[in-house]
Amino acid sequence: MRILLIYTGGTIGMVHDSDSGTFIPFEFENLQAQIPELKQLDCELEVHSYEPSIDSSNMHPRVWIQLAETVESAYANYDGFVILHGSDTMAYTASALSFLLENLNKPVVLTGSQLPSGVPRTDAKENLITSIEIASSYRSGKPVVPEVCVYFEYQLYRGNRTHKVNAENFEAFASVNYPPLAEAGVHLKFNRTALKSLREGSLVAHKNYNPNIGVLKLYPGISESIVKNTLNHPETEAVILETFGSGNAPTSAWFLLAISEATARGLLILNITQCVGGSVELGRYETSKSLKDFGVLSGQDMTFEAAVTKLMFVLAQTEDAMERKALITSNLRGEMTL
Repeated sequence: MRILLIYTGGTIGMVHDSDSGTFIPFEFENLQAQIPELKQLDCELEVHSYEPSIDSSNMHPRVWIQLAETVESAYANYDGFVILHGSDTMAYTASALSFLLENLNKPVVLTGSQLPSGVPRTDAKENLITSIEIASSYRSGKPVVPEVCVYFEYQLYRGNRTHKVNAENFEAFASVNYPPLAEAGVHLKFNRTALKSLREGSLVAHKNYNPNIGVLKLYPGISESIVKNTLNHPETEAVILETFGSGNAPTSAWFLLAISEATARGLLILNITQCVGGSVELGRYETSKSLKDFGVLSGQDMTFEAAVTKLMFVLAQTEDAMERKALITSNLRGEMTL
């Protein structure tokens, strides 16, 4: 098995520099010297590093495109890919790649760490070693995990179902609305009913995105001016509406008028819940029925990260309003439950 390790940046690539007393990136070309356990893995490992490395807080859609292009150019020569990434925006990148890499039939595993590699209690070694093992897992000549996923602290999650839930604990990520794809213990146990099947067709790496989206998070007492400023921005083509509970919103006359006017002029509004778990059910309560009547789209149980990256992806595929709505409300890459 040949695995391409792609280092973008993040805590996992840091070691302690005794001269300066700070943590600095180590040379990933000397990775096996830093982590000698890698020599025991039954695979050939090659490294591609981004220069300069990227703090995940500076992650940008153009880097998502670069990552998709890297996978595309190396696709025929490698059996799997492991992307080392800062944890803060890892769920965004995993979600974005799931949409950009259409007909993906090889593992793309994102991982990172909460502590640098040079710290004695680091989680970096286990996360990296197991991610490589997952990326090289094949049965009968076929990959076990033919999709974009996130591995962290003994759990493998579908990339576009993942959300960072803790800034301090090693259990930094969760997938509340979809079961883990695998759990790593004494044995690596895959949840085959949750994994994607192989797709027909060749890999298509999409290379466009449209960032003209807005976010309107509701809260008690939100003002009319805030709502209208968000909905009426001249460059905004779609808005993520973060609602209460199962998709509920205020029933104030001014709020409903602002929503109806926005959708009437063609603004796409995608309703996702602020809750970590559960799904939007438009029309279940009176407080969401009007949204449904005005043409607000249901995001079902999508994560915020999946909603952001899906909208950027869909808006770049077509300018036709009906086609956009159809794509947004379709389960394109396993990101939502219909």
